Amino acid sequence: MQFFGGSEISPSPPTPTTTTGNNAHMIYIFNRNGVCLLYREWNRPLHTLNPQQDHKLMFGLLFSLKSLAAKMDPTSADKGNLGVPQLPGQGCSFHSFRTNTYKLSFMETPSGIKFILVTNPRTSDLRETLKYIYNLYVEYVAKNPLYNPGTPI
Repeated sequence: MQFFGGSEISPSPPTPTTTTGNNAHMIYIFNRNGVCLLYREWNRPLHTLNPQQDHKLMFGLLFSLKSLAAKMDPTSADKGNLGVPQLPGQGCSFHSFRTNTYKLSFMETPSGIKFILVTNPRTSDLRETLKYIYNLYVEYVAKNPLYNPGTPI
């Protein structure tokens, strides 16, 4: 399989990046309009919000972080206004951030699909894992003639 740059991606999933057992806590897949196409959780000890509120907060967090990263980009002269929506691939992008309780890894495709993995904070770089998930999405969702774009998976 191939990803954006033409680099070959192995059909098998990448090897785990830490030895602490089950790393994944949650996965989100959003379309470009902020509709949550997929949400799964595995190790989430505390449930404080209903799923719709959780999805809105996660999409808002990503929107804000992308806007902030683009505004702080030292290589771009045209910064625009903070909070203005950007097209996929515009501005400075971020790949992950870490707190003392979790690590959030993020990838946005050229079509605006956003993949988010929330994992153990000691997990290393998950870009290859997100590319693998994207390839699964393309093979089994995007190419599926029965799938209606914009509907939950």
